[in-house]
Amino acid sequence: MISFLLCLALLIIGYFVYGKIVDNTFGPDDRETPAVRINDGVDYVVMPQWKLFLVQLLNIAGLGPIFGALQGALWGPVVFLWITFGTIFAGGVHDYFSGMMSERNDGASIAEVTGRYLGPVMQNIMRVFSVVLLIMVGTVFAVGPAGLIVTLCKNSGMSGLLTTTLFWLIIILVYYFIATFISIDKIIGKIYPIFGAILLLSAVGVFAGIFIQGYQLDNIDFSHGLKGIFDVYPIFDAEGNSGAGTKFIPVFFVTVACGITSGFHSTQCTLIGRSVEHEKEGRTVFYGMMILEGLIAMIWAAAAMGLYNSGSTAGATAAVGEVAKGLLGPVGGIIAILGVIVLPITSGDTALRSCRLMVADYLHIDQKTRKNRVLVTLGIFIPVILILVFAKMNTEGFNILWRYFAWSNQTIGVFAFAAITIYLMAKKGAKKGIYLIALIPGSFYMFIISSFILSQKIGFGLPMTVAYIIAGVLTALYFAGLIKLGRKYAASHEEE
Repeated sequence: MISFLLCLALLIIGYFVYGKIVDNTFGPDDRETPAVRINDGVDYVVMPQWKLFLVQLLNIAGLGPIFGALQGALWGPVVFLWITFGTIFAGGVHDYFSGMMSERNDGASIAEVTGRYLGPVMQNIMRVFSVVLLIMVGTVFAVGPAGLIVTLCKNSGMSGLLTTTLFWLIIILVYYFIATFISIDKIIGKIYPIFGAILLLSAVGVFAGIFIQGYQLDNIDFSHGLKGIFDVYPIFDAEGNSGAGTKFIPVFFVTVACGITSGFHSTQCTLIGRSVEHEKEGRTVFYGMMILEGLIAMIWAAAAMGLYNSGSTAGATAAVGEVAKGLLGPVGGIIAILGVIVLPITSGDTALRSCRLMVADYLHIDQKTRKNRVLVTLGIFIPVILILVFAKMNTEGFNILWRYFAWSNQTIGVFAFAAITIYLMAKKGAKKGIYLIALIPGSFYMFIISSFILSQKIGFGLPMTVAYIIAGVLTALYFAGLIKLGRKYAASHEEE
């Protein structure tokens, strides 16, 4: 329990201390933001700060801070430590600069921002990765909540149409379609505050329930030095077998994404950056909401640990129900599950919205007219439907989709960290070596995504030792290459 409470406190302190350092490094000022200067009434719309908080939180907090945290808890109390330091030193930095750099570039998508600092080749690679990722997010985050709603309906004694996944999947997709092209303040700006209240209420309820029910939470074992932090294994793996063969690195950091660092966030920060009225709101909107997501992930990880310590072997979906009902009772459990359902839906809709904007930016399709927005949206939904058909026809379809989503998600983050590094190297008045706040976490995740795709069945399936060696070489090239590229860029550019 001490490790859990201490890490919660460190997260909050991290916002005030490291968050301030990050904010001062960027140097927000009083210039007009894209929301004010471009305001088109559709995608560039000024929203009040309190609403920005909730919209940003719901944008970035998909299934990750719940399902990722539940799976992360299988590795033991080390999940608390990595959520804490990952959120403060990696996720918060990633989200803050993604949003603020976009604001300084007229609200450009992360692919366009990346292209400015890494060149046209990386820009096109980022475009492809981002569009594919966002389509997968929209797909995965439609299937997940549809299944949860069916479970909720069945547990409530319902039957018939309301207990079929296809029915709820169609409902969710129709909502996604409308939310993708309509003005951001017409649906998202109005319903997200309600969804946000449900999410926060459920998180507070679970947090209180951990103490009321007396859940047993383990403390981090530092008696064996770094071995107690890195050389750990999950209680059981995805198939329910002993997890002793599953390496902590890289699997843990691909599994627990949204609660630590998630490349998907960069696509959402640039979206909400088009609605920020003052640059000085950035620290709370971008860095602060990442910290809040880390807190939510920490709470669910603790609840899952207590559940597993009681002998449960439930998978992520079943664990949500057990935690909610066990801690909050029937009524409170329903509220908690609704909070979990809200998360993926409110990330799936904005993921497809970001995808529309990204495609429109690349093809130079004006988005002021509803006709153009609908046409681009239709083009996006064709692959979404095809992927859903594949997932339905293939028994392992959803699991395969999820694994590739997890890897591509962190790959986007590596690109974003690279762009942030170059920006900071050319930053006017920046302290010497400050670019390391982005280069170090970027290099770490370069090692993670490389060793993951090299060692896992969805990739090359190489022995782990071989994968580590190759990943180490690729990481060294990433580190050295960015320093060289950054110096070259800084010699001819000066960023404000």
